[in-house]
Amino acid sequence: MINSNSEPLYLQIAADFRKKVQLNIWAQGTKIPTEIELCDEYHVSRITIRKAIDELIKDNLIIRKKALGTFIKEYTHTVDDHFTVVKSFTKEMKEVGIDIKTMKITILEGFADQRISNFLKIPIGEKIIILKRLRGEKNKAFAYFITYIQYDEKFSLKQSTYKGSFYEYLLSLGIYLTSDQEIVEAILPNKEVATMLRISQNKPVLKRVRMCSDPKTNFHEYTECYYTGSEYKYRLDFSSDV
Repeated sequence: MINSNSEPLYLQIAADFRKKVQLNIWAQGTKIPTEIELCDEYHVSRITIRKAIDELIKDNLIIRKKALGTFIKEYTHTVDDHFTVVKSFTKEMKEVGIDIKTMKITILEGFADQRISNFLKIPIGEKIIILKRLRGEKNKAFAYFITYIQYDEKFSLKQSTYKGSFYEYLLSLGIYLTSDQEIVEAILPNKEVATMLRISQNKPVLKRVRMCSDPKTNFHEYTECYYTGSEYKYRLDFSSDV
């Protein structure tokens, strides 16, 4: 797993940790090996292991519990008082006079790990589509979206399809989202998010997790939205356009 490429060792190890979570080698709610055990396994220093673990904490995949150890986070569909509904990104930008642009689109086909399968309510290993969009104004990107949906041949894999509102596209397919649950928190970005938004990993971003569904078509969507705090202000409201 560890090689001599230019990527720091702790990032290579963090990538291997993520694979263990995705493959359910490290299952939800379980305690991961101690730092000393991981040092022996990867033949690196404790500082390197600690930095790798910190990367997964930034990704919200693991959590440290004082005097107990480090555990894989558990994800459920439980709705608590922290859920909110918000005005859509596309419509909100239009209302303040910003002509929103989609600057980069990446469409991937993959397979659901335990975390994503929980949110999409599909079996682990089920084929999914991962849609990544970098959005902003003119040449300034300030929002990065990662959307997960179950694979279906009716969904386009062409980048041009997703330049505008994702929800308008769903409406054109007869998918009407009737539930919209969200969690909002300030976090430190992981490497991917920081690179896409061109910011330091030490600069906090606003993370908005959105879970939507259409009971009639059994459609589920899970999206992680990341915003640079200096460019985006959060407003409470609701709309079925994104």
